[in-house]
Amino acid sequence: MRTILVLVRKDFTLFFRNRAAVSLTFVVPFALIWLFGQIFGVNRTDTGPSDILLAVVNASTNPSALKLIEALRAEKTFKVVTTMKGAGADQLERPLLEADLTPMMRANEFRFALVIPEDLFSESRLGLHLKVYTNPRNEIESQLVNGILQKTIFSNVPQLLGQSLVARGRGLIGEASLARFNRGIADNVASNFGGNADDILKDINQGDFGLGGALSGSGSGGASGESLMNQVLRIESVQVAGQDVKSPAATRIVGGWAMQFLLFALSAAATALFYERDHGIFHRILAGPVGRTQILWSKFIYGISIGLLQLVLMFIGGRVLYGIDIEHHFGLLILVCLFAAAACTAFGMLLAAVSASPEAASGLATFVILLMCAVGGAWFPVTLMPAFIQQFSKLTLVYWAMEGFSQVLWSNASFWELMPTLAILGAMTAGVMTIAVWRFNRGKIFE
Repeated sequence: MRTILVLVRKDFTLFFRNRAAVSLTFVVPFALIWLFGQIFGVNRTDTGPSDILLAVVNASTNPSALKLIEALRAEKTFKVVTTMKGAGADQLERPLLEADLTPMMRANEFRFALVIPEDLFSESRLGLHLKVYTNPRNEIESQLVNGILQKTIFSNVPQLLGQSLVARGRGLIGEASLARFNRGIADNVASNFGGNADDILKDINQGDFGLGGALSGSGSGGASGESLMNQVLRIESVQVAGQDVKSPAATRIVGGWAMQFLLFALSAAATALFYERDHGIFHRILAGPVGRTQILWSKFIYGISIGLLQLVLMFIGGRVLYGIDIEHHFGLLILVCLFAAAACTAFGMLLAAVSASPEAASGLATFVILLMCAVGGAWFPVTLMPAFIQQFSKLTLVYWAMEGFSQVLWSNASFWELMPTLAILGAMTAGVMTIAVWRFNRGKIFE
């Protein structure tokens, strides 16, 4: 038994000397548990998504439209945008117009918009008219936003409907007759049920007829209330992009899967540098007419080739299994895959450059890859995360690679629309690769 205990002690000693193994066993799980807790709002009093951009175009002159906008501003889920910078040299702020929505949504400046049209109320019909614009790149996010948006609208419908009734009455009997009619109702309510007739008249003129319970579907008349709501509230839905996408669910998520697998594959390929060092392969290569820079560039080109092949095969698999339409976007999809593979290869080489051993590189890769996939939106929408975490999303190559895939497969973007995303991926590749080469030249990987 003593011999066994000595061997166990030996294993523990070797384990704690291996910092990569210790980090994988204790540090990485703890860090990821903290991250997921932040994402899902564990122990937060203010749970749920926040600061999702919602553009609002107000073409109505009715004061109730402003009250609806204020209700949307009060909803923590939304960050309401009502203005944009003008095109002139001074770039003064101006109100958003409905014509601005489609190009801005295609550029992914926001994915949801509400239009309050000029005919919010009409003297020729009873009811309300609204329009909702969406670019539903992520199904979870879209359902959540639409649900909260409708809840906020419906909670304000009773007063808005009262305004519609007033407008309808004005159209039917005229302003003077409507005023006499409202005064008669206020006097009768006050005399029979109590209250101040002037206050009741003020409520009636503002559209407050006490319809909140009936229209919200509360109480025993919930079903009838919902039916009445559908009759008096007309919401037009306009989908800006993705209308003709085949297999929308798969189109949304395959890019995230592909990036996660690619990062692991290329990080493993980069750590193969340690194998060549330990087996003296670099010494034999450097003995010939070959320099360190040439070795690094050959590894870089090899990684891009493997990464490009893997991504293409992943999307072909998505085409075969789920019907993703890649044949009509194949050229631009290859271009995004090329830039994504280059960024992932540079990332893998940086990990190898800053690590002292293959074990350390593997541990660091596991942590950073899982972190980037979680924060970058490969697993769930970025908008479901706290605002401070969302700020880090755009610093990850996963975010921009998925943005490129979405632009091509979902939004059917042109080459020029895709250029900013490719430029960001290219800049990331150049910056990371520069640091990796500098570290390699100063390190001991070639010794």
